[in-house]
Amino acid sequence: MTDCELLENCIFFNEKMENMPTTMEVYKNKYCRGDNSICARYMVFKELGREKVPGDLFPNHKDNARKIISDG
Repeated sequence: MTDCELLENCIFFNEKMENMPTTMEVYKNKYCRGDNSICARYMVFKELGREKVPGDLFPNHKDNARKIISDG
């Protein structure tokens, strides 16, 4: 399994979850290691580019990601 190409510099983990290391690891294991196509942040990145990924978009907010993508 390979890590997500965005993991090292992911704003979500580096700014939003830095004070919650246990929760952060759970999210990373589910959304960033292995099949990252289920990550809402990755979905927006792939469709619209890194600059369109909101800093506060949680990896499990796929409905929000779909809306962002459809709004383009």
